[in-house]
Amino acid sequence: CMDNFGSCAGSCTHVWNYEQATAFLFGDLAETMRDVEFNYATRDNGSMSFRAGLPLVNAQSGGVAADGQMGTIMKMYRDWQLSGDNEFLRKSWPNVKNALAFAWEENSWDANADGVMEGSQHNTMDVNYSGPNPQMQFWYLGALKAAAKMANANGDRDFAKKCENIFAMGSKWTDENLFNGEYYVHMVLDPETKKEITDYSAPNMPKYQLAKGCLVDQLVGQNMAHICGLGYLASEKNIKTMLKSILKYNSMETMENHFNNMRSYALGDEKALLMASWPNGRPKVPFPYFSEVMTGFEYAAAVGMMYEGMQQEGIEVIENIRDRYDGNKRSPFDEAECGHHYARAMASWAANLALSGFHYSAIDNSIAFTDKPGNYFWSNGYAWGTAKVSDTGIEILIDSGTLEIKQLKRGDLSTDLKETIVLNSGQQRNFKF
Repeated sequence: CMDNFGSCAGSCTHVWNYEQATAFLFGDLAETMRDVEFNYATRDNGSMSFRAGLPLVNAQSGGVAADGQMGTIMKMYRDWQLSGDNEFLRKSWPNVKNALAFAWEENSWDANADGVMEGSQHNTMDVNYSGPNPQMQFWYLGALKAAAKMANANGDRDFAKKCENIFAMGSKWTDENLFNGEYYVHMVLDPETKKEITDYSAPNMPKYQLAKGCLVDQLVGQNMAHICGLGYLASEKNIKTMLKSILKYNSMETMENHFNNMRSYALGDEKALLMASWPNGRPKVPFPYFSEVMTGFEYAAAVGMMYEGMQQEGIEVIENIRDRYDGNKRSPFDEAECGHHYARAMASWAANLALSGFHYSAIDNSIAFTDKPGNYFWSNGYAWGTAKVSDTGIEILIDSGTLEIKQLKRGDLSTDLKETIVLNSGQQRNFKF
């Protein structure tokens, strides 16, 4: 909210894509959000209103966002895995399927179904990108991979195979065409001719594009893939290189001499990650927030680093955020973006997941942790507790809820139990490896 009124109507899908706290702390609440998105806000043609109107009879009254829509498909997969609610997935599957297939409609994002988003893509920067770009591309690749698994679970083999084939084409194309050796770039297309624009001063260059910029959250879709247990969406080597490039080009040791044409969420000698940088030439009019600093996007980069083994670097990014919101300069409970208490800041919860290696599936009753010894908090949205990881095993304590375990993983090691173990509140179990 703003000081005296609300900020931004609806639970905007492309903002809530970033946050992880709801699903891992309040699973039932997260499921209601998926219900609204797919069973109220999705139209018959598969397009989804990224701001659901109220009352829910008006849920389809808003516009369509490429990143928002693809992200909700990944969130449906995540929430289904955490809850094990097969009935809810079966109920929602026709609309989930249509939401992905909308990308293949004429004049949509990937009309030729080759795994590449070429069409005009409205997104969380409040602009439309023209042509393939990493921000939308990785959400799309993740949605394809998640949809294939949900399709198989629903016996929809043909759709699953289609998703798998399109994913394979898109993943390969992304590495071959968008990775410039340091990070993934935006291939700007003329909105009329659909041909690539290389001269950013040309009259047909659309405004508000990323172009050759290094975007702070270009792999937020890859973060979600790790959280969902879907693996890599593109080259692991390229992804690791890209994260190092974000630190190289977007890190600011001080904001004192930094020009920002928009809102200032970092000032003076504070450290931060900029939304975008242009080491290889900037368009005259980039997307409007390019020189800003916003914590939800910084958390996305930090979590990406943690998942790729750059734990100290990721922790430093978060320390810089918390230094800014230290209770003296700013409220420690109010990381502002477009208003106070902005939802995207809850992307921070994923740092717990990345550092602990926690992953749980109620579908196959598997639980996973890092192999780094330590005491870790875990929660899956329906139960929570702690796990003590040692060199020889994992001791799991349930503080609340019920947990069913059939398979355990500690780092790269895994063990299958002879039977499913059910742990209730107050119980603990030591599993040896």
